[in-house]
Amino acid sequence: MFSLSKRSEVEPFHAMDVLAEATKRRAAGHPVISMAVGQPSHPTPKAALDAARQALDHGRIGYTDALGTAELKLAIAGHYRTRHGLAIDPARIAITTGSSAGFNLAFLALFDPGDCVAIARPGYPAYRNILAALGLEVIEVPVSAETAFTLTPESLEAAQVASGKRLKGVLLASPANPTGTVTGRKGLTALANYCADNGIAFISDEIYHGLTFVGEETSALEITDEAIVINSFSKYYCMTGWRIGWMVLPERLVRPIERVAQSLYISAPELSQIAATAALGAGAELDVYKASYAANRDLLARRLPEIGFSIASPMDGAFYAYVDVSRFTNDSMGFARKMLAEINVAATPGLDFDPLEGFRAIRFSYAGASTEIEEAVERLAAWLK
Repeated sequence: MFSLSKRSEVEPFHAMDVLAEATKRRAAGHPVISMAVGQPSHPTPKAALDAARQALDHGRIGYTDALGTAELKLAIAGHYRTRHGLAIDPARIAITTGSSAGFNLAFLALFDPGDCVAIARPGYPAYRNILAALGLEVIEVPVSAETAFTLTPESLEAAQVASGKRLKGVLLASPANPTGTVTGRKGLTALANYCADNGIAFISDEIYHGLTFVGEETSALEITDEAIVINSFSKYYCMTGWRIGWMVLPERLVRPIERVAQSLYISAPELSQIAATAALGAGAELDVYKASYAANRDLLARRLPEIGFSIASPMDGAFYAYVDVSRFTNDSMGFARKMLAEINVAATPGLDFDPLEGFRAIRFSYAGASTEIEEAVERLAAWLK
């Protein structure tokens, strides 16, 4: 068992570091189960693989227009029409090299160095890192049960008062990583209206759409055309390694985004765009995968509290359990390292998501195979006794 210890002063142990260490241990013959990274264990949809094979067999793969192929943009517009009842002009859609490129493009087009952008704490660490790398000031706004684990107009006002700075942007994820929070229509509407009334750019990260288990899955596009929406084929569509995502933009931002994209990326990979176009029609196959995540979620929601981990936030969407480990340790980094070394279970320390209070939290991903999730829980139970 891992005993209580002082907070670690060693180099932070981030999600990708955990993945690298887990990969190294697995290559050395250790029976590692990774619950560290949000990567589905299911294969890319068959239709996407077939389309990619045909493209490789029949032609040259090259550059496309900077904002993507007409076929993929039309297919994404169809997705919004079917799933959200929205008529989105394909010209407002930009295809990106994963959602990461989408965030880069949005930040570069919207903000100047020194501008302040609000994100939730705990939240996805790449937001913080990309914003800081671009010379932007990050305002981390704490979320808790009092705010329904999401950003609110009141919490944004309080953060501005506390910092003495005015916000130029707000970035919200729903479903959220690591908390699993789903911000419903009422909350999204309040946030979008607040941003509009105060001249604040509103960026909606919707990369976990399709993976909502509790609550209403609302796109910011249902509320306003001024939101910058970022989505990806990585999560619901099981296409992490294809590095393909998209943005839906206000019309006024299409050309500025296109000019930056031309310079930074030329275009997203054509092969990935071809596969993604086909993946949008694979809903029946993908919903079977979603059902397996739901079963994993139910298992963790029941078993983690039984073995001593309290669930720190809702598990309403995405595929993460963010848990309080303070019963066992106040050093989540050391805890994660020892857990991997002693029982070959990889998870991500909370400090990756919350630099202030994450020392008492761990994030478990339940995107893996059900048999592995079950085995990991049993290893944890024996280890913690």
